Amino acid sequence: MTQSSLALAREIERPTREAMLQRAPSVHHFWNNNTNLFQDAWKEWETNADLGGLTLDDALYSPALRNAIDAAWENPEDDSAVKDLWEEVFPGVYKAQFFDPEKLAVLRGYMEKAANADIPLRPPYGISLNRAGAMLDPRSEGYLGAPNFQAFYGGLMNRYMRPISRLLFPDVAGYDDQTFGFSIQWKADTDTSLRPHSDASSVTLNINLNLPGESFAGSGVTFIDPETRRVESLKFEPGVALIHHGSVPHASEPITEGSRSNFVLWLYGQHGQVARGGVNVPPLAPEERWAIPAARSDGFAPF
Repeated sequence: MTQSSLALAREIERPTREAMLQRAPSVHHFWNNNTNLFQDAWKEWETNADLGGLTLDDALYSPALRNAIDAAWENPEDDSAVKDLWEEVFPGVYKAQFFDPEKLAVLRGYMEKAANADIPLRPPYGISLNRAGAMLDPRSEGYLGAPNFQAFYGGLMNRYMRPISRLLFPDVAGYDDQTFGFSIQWKADTDTSLRPHSDASSVTLNINLNLPGESFAGSGVTFIDPETRRVESLKFEPGVALIHHGSVPHASEPITEGSRSNFVLWLYGQHGQVARGGVNVPPLAPEERWAIPAARSDGFAPF
């Protein structure tokens, strides 16, 4: 009897964590040779899994943001309501309620069921010592390929993140047609801090997925102003997002208690081209902000 794709994916021998950390050629061959198998397995899993009503749709977004985004797509000339939701909390860093805190349990529940599906997933090993999480974008090896998740992720990037980025940072237009994303989970006594760095992105969106009441200690995000050398540690509440140019130096402080879950999402241009940040450019026409680029994925993955 022929085994299903899901059964085959669950039984396949997987690379060791050490081999993945070392970027061994055999690891690349593992993901590349099994791409179709894992895609079919994710389809089968999502069709047959008992997800308990965990539906990924626009109801997950903060109502204020969702309504403002819907109105702007309907009438790009009037997108001031979207911009008004974002508060500049550090030079070049903006903060807003992105997901509805009361609906985060749906997204977190889905991600946990996907993690327990026993289909090979590649953790974001480009993030220092992070042992959990998943690659989210189809350009990445071992990404979370469940069709409903991919539809949700695509809408997040195209309908929400890119126009918001162009509204707050007009210089990124033309350097934002490629998407990249991963989830992370910092755990006390398991994961360490992430030293100061900049991202290989034009824009970075960092969303806190912790549930209300799911507390943790430490693990703030420290930002550094390269001009004034001002340093400030920012914390953000459940469902709240920080957005900034990838060039803004930042770091994650050590987590000392509990765990912190996040989506980290990037936009950049073809083959990794990024906006320099802080460059004065003419304002974009509203219809240019609220448009989906025609460019296809170039397959380039930063890590």
